[in-house]
Order: sequence, then structure tokens, then C-alpha cells
Amino acid sequence: MEEMKRVNRILVHPRFQIYKEEIKKWEEDRPFCGHDVSHLLDVARIACILSLEEECEVSKEYIYTAALLHDIGRPEQYAHGTPHQQASVKIAAGILKDCGYDEEETAAVLSAVGNHRDAARASQTSLDWLIYRADKLSRGCYVCDVEEICDWAAAKKNQILTY
Repeated sequence: MEEMKRVNRILVHPRFQIYKEEIKKWEEDRPFCGHDVSHLLDVARIACILSLEEECEVSKEYIYTAALLHDIGRPEQYAHGTPHQQASVKIAAGILKDCGYDEEETAAVLSAVGNHRDAARASQTSLDWLIYRADKLSRGCYVCDVEEICDWAAAKKNQILTY
């Protein structure tokens, strides 16, 4: 599909591949939710469902783009303590440029990436809100073997299946 051509460029982009592998190494022994490509695609698909249900009129391409890049800065957080959403914005900017996104498109995607952990800021645009909500809804706390030792607040945990 032509609509997803640039999204597929992200998936094979050398820096995306490097960070994907670094996340895998950092999370190798992590018992909690991971940030692999399955998580990224879960976020994208849930965001697409939310977009349809809420009639947000956000393109599938933008949703998948933001979802694929929202956690790419995880290695920077693990190695240096940099909040991953901030690191993700910096890393994603170069990948977006390489994959053919213009300044306006890049700004929209980077906003969603940078705000995916902040409910107040995420409500400012539809893409921000979709990625924020989908990221939270993607977690299957209701079937997690280590849910009782997870440091997420009980109110944030998904105790029932909704998406």
C-alpha cells in the first residue's frame, strides 16, 4: 500500500534496527511489559481502533509512524536515565527525515512521541491522545504473571480486557 510506504521504510531503517536490538538486549531479563515490535504494533492497532471509534480523522500512516517510534529512546533511559520520550523525539527526528516526512508531518509525529506519557499534554491533539491512550491500553495486566510486583499504580493497570 502506498499509504504505508514510509512506515515500512521506518521498519528497515538502520537506526530503527539498531535501537530495536538495543531495547531487546536491555529488556532481556525484564519480567515486566516489554517494548519490542509487538508492543509497538499493538499500540498502532489499538490507536487505529480508537481513531475509528472516536472519528478522529488521523491517518493510519501517522498512527503507525508515531507508534513505531514512541519508545525508540528506551536504551537512552536505561543507560543514562534520560526520559525515553525525550530521547525518542531526538532519535525519531532523524529517522523521519530519512524516510521522507516533511516538517509539518514530523512535528505532528514528534509531538505524539514526546507526549505519549503525559495525559494533560496528550489531550492537545488527536494523534497525541491516540498514542497516549493506546500505549496504556496495550498492557495486558489482566493476564500478567508478575502483575503483583509491577510498580504501576493499581489505578493505571488494565484489569479487564477492553481492546
